[in-house]
Amino acid sequence: MSNRIAAAALVLTAAFGIGCQSAEEAQPASGEAPASIGELTSGAEGFDTHSFYHDTGSEVVVFDAQFTPELGREVVRAIQAETSSPIRYVVISHPNPDKFNGVEAFREVGAEVVASEATAAAIPGVHAYKKGYFVNVAQMFTEETYPAEATVDITFSGRFALPLEGGAVVELVELQNAGVSTTQTVARIPAADALVVGDLIHHKAHAWLEGGIAEGAPRPDLASWHAALDELLAFPEGTALGGRGERAPVEDAVAAQQAYLTGMEALVGDYIDGLGDRRQELFTAEAGGHYKQIADLAAAAYPDHALSYLVEYGVYGLVNQMAAE
Repeated sequence: MSNRIAAAALVLTAAFGIGCQSAEEAQPASGEAPASIGELTSGAEGFDTHSFYHDTGSEVVVFDAQFTPELGREVVRAIQAETSSPIRYVVISHPNPDKFNGVEAFREVGAEVVASEATAAAIPGVHAYKKGYFVNVAQMFTEETYPAEATVDITFSGRFALPLEGGAVVELVELQNAGVSTTQTVARIPAADALVVGDLIHHKAHAWLEGGIAEGAPRPDLASWHAALDELLAFPEGTALGGRGERAPVEDAVAAQQAYLTGMEALVGDYIDGLGDRRQELFTAEAGGHYKQIADLAAAAYPDHALSYLVEYGVYGLVNQMAAE
């Protein structure tokens, strides 16, 4: 992983403030889910990650736990300021640390942690890889201050309906294809006409192109990501809630994300080809400068997309894969 992400996080971090669109304040608009889906977003120190929450009237289900327990506690406090319903579950959409590192904050208020069996199995390896980077390379944490390895209370395979009161329905579905990571869960919320999809979709935001962590290394698989997006078209829910970016109708969000992935693969390929004999720089300390140039090209190619820093600090996985080929 590029050691430049540490500098980015430190430069971009100000006093933490979670952006909040509460269930009562969020007004349904074109492409948006009804108001029963709240949205809380970290700053850059949490990688601009959304945590969504669904208040059934009896209990709250949260989707994704944020990058640290401290950020998770900000989410908890924001939800508790909006509703008296207890937080019953926190669902991990996929095995990335900004989705699972903060789970203890939710356990502290009695919530159970839910993830697919595949996600639960992947967490130890992802945790070790990311901890090694953030402690030993970026030095943003020490061994003592990096979040403890997340554990899961409830696992499932395939499809799983969360046990909820009053007939409320939240169905978790493990996709057949991986996406941004090695495995992906989406959540159907029929009452809100919403599909929570994690980082599978970054609508009008740049994507993290590192790839899933498997056997101690990033392994991007854009073909599988495309296939996972195709799977979303089979769900009846109308609004996609991605891990970053904006809400959008599922069909529009899928088409835009697939076009982005195709465009970024071509952009990275052209950049690598243009290096000629300098391609080996991508495997040296000079690689960071190339990642910055790719991010600048991506920002120019997609001027309506936010969060171009995600390209600079996440594209190394895709670059390494394509350059090796």
